[in-house]
Amino acid sequence: DGKLKGNTIKVRHILCEKRSKALEALQKLRENERFDKVAAEYSEDKARQGGMENNFVVIGDLGWRMRGTLLQEFEKAAFNLPTSTVDSPIYTPEPVRTSEGYHIIMVEGRK
Repeated sequence: DGKLKGNTIKVRHILCEKRSKALEALQKLRENERFDKVAAEYSEDKARQGGMENNFVVIGDLGWRMRGTLLQEFEKAAFNLPTSTVDSPIYTPEPVRTSEGYHIIMVEGRK
């Protein structure tokens, strides 16, 4: 069926209220900026969600999420992405619109 395997993903995002700001962030990624650095600069995630990694809060890290627990549009895009790293991210080619705003999404793990 072409779906990538797994029902749980380790996901990061950059959330912007305005599409124009999300497009600016996307441009930074296209210029090979690290995903976590762009997230720290551009993400407007109200919770400034972050897991802890080496005692640093990681902005935009939503951690492990099961299928069925994310906003529908976000989940559809996220579960179709291959896994990648913040150094060399594979992310949504266009911002994904949800009720929260515009997301640029990448997936770090799958199980």
